[in-house]
Amino acid sequence: MITGAHSIIYSTNAEADREFLRDVIGLPHVDVGHGWLIFGLPPSEVAVHPDDANNRHELYFMCDDVEAFVAQMKERGFACDEVQNQGWGMLTHVTLPGGGKLGVYQPRHARPEPMR
Repeated sequence: MITGAHSIIYSTNAEADREFLRDVIGLPHVDVGHGWLIFGLPPSEVAVHPDDANNRHELYFMCDDVEAFVAQMKERGFACDEVQNQGWGMLTHVTLPGGGKLGVYQPRHARPEPMR
């Protein structure tokens, strides 16, 4: 029934943020016309958290070594927040060229097998 998930990052500078995902993060992509890139993602997971309102969604990238990720971003001129131990993982946020922030964490929680 479900064949994948499509996440959206809204940005005031979408072109710069697409270049970041393509050239810095190195995500595979297709150009669906006029420079509009759609990126492939590694295996993903979704969680449902309680909240006072509906229709609020977040996107985080996961990595094996968040400190190495922060060092790579610094080498390439991109700022990251200080790494925070959240218990469930080690979390930072990288500032995108468009000014938004993207969460990146090294998980410490159990991980499900990818859907087949």
